[in-house]
Amino acid sequence: MVWLLSTNSKRALKSIINFGLLLASFSAAPTYAEKPYLTKQVLFEEKTDGFSLYRIPGIVVTAKGTILAYCEARKLREADRGEIEIHLRRSIDGGETFSPARQIAHMGPRLPRNPHMSESKRGKDMGGPDEQTVNNPMAIAGKDGLVHMVYCVEYARAFYMVSEDDGVSWSDPLGITYAMENLRGELDWQVIASGPGHAIQLENGRLVVPFWMATYEEDAPLRKAACVIYSDDNGESWIAGEIAIRGGGEPNVAQLADGRVILTSRNTNERNRRLASYSDDGAKNWSEPRLVEDLLEPGCMAGIVAHPGTSDKPGSVLLFSNPYTTKRKHSARQDVTINMSLDGGITWPTQKLLEDGPSAYSDLAVMPDGTILCFYESGVYPPKMKRNRDWAYANLTLARFNLEWVNE
Repeated sequence: MVWLLSTNSKRALKSIINFGLLLASFSAAPTYAEKPYLTKQVLFEEKTDGFSLYRIPGIVVTAKGTILAYCEARKLREADRGEIEIHLRRSIDGGETFSPARQIAHMGPRLPRNPHMSESKRGKDMGGPDEQTVNNPMAIAGKDGLVHMVYCVEYARAFYMVSEDDGVSWSDPLGITYAMENLRGELDWQVIASGPGHAIQLENGRLVVPFWMATYEEDAPLRKAACVIYSDDNGESWIAGEIAIRGGGEPNVAQLADGRVILTSRNTNERNRRLASYSDDGAKNWSEPRLVEDLLEPGCMAGIVAHPGTSDKPGSVLLFSNPYTTKRKHSARQDVTINMSLDGGITWPTQKLLEDGPSAYSDLAVMPDGTILCFYESGVYPPKMKRNRDWAYANLTLARFNLEWVNE
């Protein structure tokens, strides 16, 4: 008998096979290292390959163990808007070597510029009317072997694409801005952006992507908020969740051992602490946001990831990365630090300095063997670009380390 499978059926069968391979790989994974270790390598460097600067790091580890490190490649200038592409590098040997960087997103028809921006940015050189900003990539390493990617264009439109071969090739992008349109009743946004960093798949299969949205209308009842969009059909369609943090920006998410989802958010609260909220399903009924006393907030994107623990310390561990400072000037971003929580993000008693000096945006991922990856913006001295100060955006650096190093 010959079985004729539809495209969805083939994808489902492939997902089952890949999931089986994932279980086998985890069962064969080596035990966690006992000695602390830390290695660093630069993956993207300013003024290389015809690009002015690389920023906004994101990183995931696929079901097969492939590392995907991606970012914004800013072509002509360093500003948040201009001619910007999404570039990706892959490693299939645990981060020892990486493929050359290549553009992966939105290579079709160009879209018009978004006319809305803050007054603080209007005086900066954001490029001409023909340049296109492709921004804020966020990947999800699916448990079935698929890799999902959400990104934005011009801080105005959202797109989704998927890879069935561990990030080697990608489907044509599909517009999913409609999900964010459903939130206009609460905030009539002029700009939207995913994450940045990475997004997650929950244990029940739901895909959850954190977003922020804003308007620059000063008399608007709500001018900024952190939220999520989610998919219960493996990326076929997307729905907006409820607003998680009013006034929040650049959120990140992780699933706790008890199934709840934590969302933390950049914010402007004068206490200079990170805001956090919880949801049972990662979409609705977010708890009242609270300031996390142990997590400093300099107005900067941060990374968060759940770690399974070690053989002698099993259980859910949360890791968080951001600059360890409360100074909010971009020039003061420094000392990216790894924070650890053992109680679901309520307290973060452990801090370990990762980068002593200029450092800013960061993202986190975990390898099957427990190795932790932090992909972050770092500075250099003397700077390659002519400027009056060192800054945190010269390189995108990948650090690899273990829990023992965090606890050292």
